[in-house]
Amino acid sequence: MNNESWISESKWRCEKLGIDPSSIPSFSTFLSEADLNQKRGEYEEILSVINFFVHKMLELMKGIPLLIMISDEKGCILEMAGDEAIKSVVNESGIRVGLVFKEHEAGTNSINLALEHRYPFQLVGDEHYYKFLTASACYSVPFQYTDISNLLGTITIMTTIDQHNPFLLAMLCTVVDSIERELLLKKQNRRLHILNQVVIETTRNGIIITDREGIITEFNKFAEILTGSIKQDVIYKPISDVNTKRFIGEVLQTGKEYEDMELMLHPKQGQDELVCLFDAFPIHDENMQIMGAFAQFRDITERYHTQKQINYLAYHDDLTGLPNRRYFAGHVADLLRHGAKNNSIFAIMFLDLDSFKKINDTLGHNNGDTLLKLVADRLKICCHAPNQLVSRMGGDEFTIVLQEITDHIDAIHVAEQIIQTFEKPFAIDGYEFYITASIGIAFYPHDGMNAETLMKNADIALYRAKDEGKNNYAIFKPTQNSGGLERLTLENSIRKALQQEEFVLYYQPQIKLQTGEIIGTEALVRWKHPTLGLVPPGKFIPIAEETGLIVPLGEWVLRTACRQNQIWKEKGFAPMKVSVNLSSRQFSKQNLVDTVKRILLETELDPQYLELEITESMTMNVEIAIEVLGKLKELGIQICIDDFGTGYSNLYYLKLFSIDRLKIDQSFVRDIMTDTNDADIVATIIAMAHKLGIDVIAEGVENKDQLDFLRSQNCHEVQGFYYHRPLPANEIEQLFTRTSAMKTNS
Repeated sequence: MNNESWISESKWRCEKLGIDPSSIPSFSTFLSEADLNQKRGEYEEILSVINFFVHKMLELMKGIPLLIMISDEKGCILEMAGDEAIKSVVNESGIRVGLVFKEHEAGTNSINLALEHRYPFQLVGDEHYYKFLTASACYSVPFQYTDISNLLGTITIMTTIDQHNPFLLAMLCTVVDSIERELLLKKQNRRLHILNQVVIETTRNGIIITDREGIITEFNKFAEILTGSIKQDVIYKPISDVNTKRFIGEVLQTGKEYEDMELMLHPKQGQDELVCLFDAFPIHDENMQIMGAFAQFRDITERYHTQKQINYLAYHDDLTGLPNRRYFAGHVADLLRHGAKNNSIFAIMFLDLDSFKKINDTLGHNNGDTLLKLVADRLKICCHAPNQLVSRMGGDEFTIVLQEITDHIDAIHVAEQIIQTFEKPFAIDGYEFYITASIGIAFYPHDGMNAETLMKNADIALYRAKDEGKNNYAIFKPTQNSGGLERLTLENSIRKALQQEEFVLYYQPQIKLQTGEIIGTEALVRWKHPTLGLVPPGKFIPIAEETGLIVPLGEWVLRTACRQNQIWKEKGFAPMKVSVNLSSRQFSKQNLVDTVKRILLETELDPQYLELEITESMTMNVEIAIEVLGKLKELGIQICIDDFGTGYSNLYYLKLFSIDRLKIDQSFVRDIMTDTNDADIVATIIAMAHKLGIDVIAEGVENKDQLDFLRSQNCHEVQGFYYHRPLPANEIEQLFTRTSAMKTNS
């Protein structure tokens, strides 16, 4: 069965009972004040968790009249919070704290339905049985201990029918999920606390207990063993160990708790140090005042040294002692993260011994291993600088990472030095013999933006060095396939294109739905390549992102769009916004705000006529996003979230970021007439934005059906091919002229 069937079934039962829907219900089941207090006491922890999330929800939905009701598993109202006007109305009808909802008295209602079917319910208008509730909308969601499916009660939102929105039920379900997770976590923590008490009583840990002044009152025998002190020498005296005294002093003064603090202890002079994990907690009296401190030492010396050895073996080659493949991979991953932020260059070198198999076959594997150790020693001598790392990948293959290099010549110099050091003979088992090495080199970011590509290309270069006669090095060169050649051509051409003014801006008009007038434009970059023709953004923007050229390109777009908008204003056209997209690299630059301010001054554009579009992913670092967006807003600029709905969406952060406009992604608009999910998403975004006082624009509108749907949902602004494709500046100007003429004639 579904919600509609369950509601109909409930109404049928009420009719059978002869309940008059036009009357006001007469409630008879109320908990006494004593029973209610007892029930609240039983639900104290549950209510504290619920109240925390309910408070957050009410803050988020400030401005919307909502009443929140919390019931237990039998339908008894334990608490009410929210809109006082609604609360007053329901109190007059007999609904108040302590009332136990029963269907034969309350009629068809969301609380009894949610409890009976353990399913979220919404009752809107005449879906209620009693007519006095038809002006309201109610949303109830049951909650439980999820580990044992133990029904605990319901949380209900009640509001006026004109505020009905399916989004409220969806939001309440999300809040209940959070509440259930928190309740389960607290339940698990209680079990852990009981478990810890049992462990403490039976453990072989060193225990120290002090009074409020830090004087030792208990010192067990394992504390004697671990610290080297004797109980009668320390009991009723202050703690002498400096570290222990500092931690316990902090516990006694502030109530701070310490767990798993790693300490080195020296029990007796000349004895090896012990490694212990140290915990310290305050001891409270019945009034929750600190009356002392509890501390314990756990001896992990053996585990510490074992783990240290395991960690070393996990990341080092047991034959040569060099870092191994796992260490190398982690190191390169760190460099890639660092390089992406600082535009640094580094090199990866693959080294392979020439004809090593002959050495193994002639001298045996033991002598082969000895040779590998000697090779490792020579490589460490050649590459001993802090910014150089030598690793053994396996067999006779080694890698060298050279970071913070300024030029390819730095890597070539190291490669030549390594080849030169192999000119000296190796001495093994009374024999002297010569062996050579081949080296392949790949550079970040030119030869790859990730570890897999860089390693593959260094390997390709290595085998080219072997093909060209061995005992040499080779730098990776891309294969000349059509796709690779085109990409290489584009990479080399983007920088020149900026210098030679090959980029142009097209502008797509943004339309006010009610009047059809143009209220702004979005600036979109195009590349008129001298030989490749018009290159679509999908081909050159990702390359510009990878190479970092998106920063100067984005700055050019911003400056050009601002200048063009000011030119249109000076020509007498009605002032309007121009929207410019920011890339993630631009947004992460520390000088972004200064750059925008400088461009506005250069172009003399009033900041109110500039809108910057950012994506949701740029705001993942909330603190930085709030700071940057706040400074941009101080300039008078408007902020738009582009492609809204495709990333992570948090209503609370939308308010913090002071967003002016949301742009609904065209992937949702495209299918709103055929996909009910997309239609519901678009409708919800529009309704939600209006509630928060944020404007909405839908992009990608291509036909009248889409337009009519958006109009029916009160979407005020659109852009797309239905009105205009992106146009060059001169054609936009002609469009403005025609529009102005039509207004004059009308």
